[in-house]
Amino acid sequence: MRDLLCPVDMSELGGTALAHAVRLAKASASSVTLLHVRDKHERSGPVGDQVRAELEGLALRGASGAPVRVLYRDGNFLKEIAAEAATGHALMVAGTHGPRGLRQNLFGADILKLVRHVPLPAWIMQQQSPAQRVERLVMPVSGHAEIGGLLDAVTWLAKLDGTEVHIYQVMRPNEQPSEQLLRNKLRMLHHFENAGVRTVEVNEPLQVFSVGFAEQTIRYAHRVNAHGFAIIADASDEYRYIADAEKERLLVNEHAIPVLCAH
Repeated sequence: MRDLLCPVDMSELGGTALAHAVRLAKASASSVTLLHVRDKHERSGPVGDQVRAELEGLALRGASGAPVRVLYRDGNFLKEIAAEAATGHALMVAGTHGPRGLRQNLFGADILKLVRHVPLPAWIMQQQSPAQRVERLVMPVSGHAEIGGLLDAVTWLAKLDGTEVHIYQVMRPNEQPSEQLLRNKLRMLHHFENAGVRTVEVNEPLQVFSVGFAEQTIRYAHRVNAHGFAIIADASDEYRYIADAEKERLLVNEHAIPVLCAH
């Protein structure tokens, strides 16, 4: 039995995150741990009672075909989620309010910081992201030296949902891709072929004039009705100066397409 970690705040976003976690748990015969990191006001008294009642009610309503348990930790949300993630869970499933949403220090603008701290692959969605089968997933070619963790995470998801993976690369005019990018693309294609995962290789000419490729990648995903992205959470050495902004752009994209992140 695998267990999926689902950290939530006390907003409606928790219900969306739990719906995604339960869908994945049912498909993979897994359980779900619904985690809430309590601040000092939520640990006792009437507020504490209300928090417990709401989370236990959410777990009862959301546990449709998968076991869900509620877990509380006290302290700094980032440290406590990371600590719990290190206890044997297979995947983190969490929502983001976006850069201007509620609880900025939790699931808002710091969502990239959270997925980097957690030693697990992470499935990140927005409030309006439906909990649905991932039929198509866009995976930009990465310049990282090691992409094995992301390949494994994408393969796991693709096996669950019969996902078609679009290996996507933007081609700048008069510019050759780096050797690392070429090696990684070949590794992606060979890995998925050996795993029996359907792939589409996409080499798209540069159409959006920006520093990075996030905007064009998002437009492509929307055009093909993709249900997910897959990215390395950490910045690569090659594009470190723009990587954070690009990854944040993908995580809070305007089409609410979920993002699978791995290290």
